[in-house]
Amino acid sequence: METKKFKTNAKCRGCVAKIAESLDKILPREQWDIDLNSADKILSVTSDQSDAVIIKAVSDAGFKAEKIG
Repeated sequence: METKKFKTNAKCRGCVAKIAESLDKILPREQWDIDLNSADKILSVTSDQSDAVIIKAVSDAGFKAEKIG
């Protein structure tokens, strides 16, 4: 499995909770994390899921995710 990073527009724990509702359907909770302390609110995912699937899950929660790195 590889670790992927995505810039998000999450702003608070409430945003993370909404994103979690969507991501938890496709990934175990221990495989992803959002760093709200980083300027770009980085979502780190350790999974073999495609970038498109991860971005869609975040989008379905009403947020944006853009692959970085």
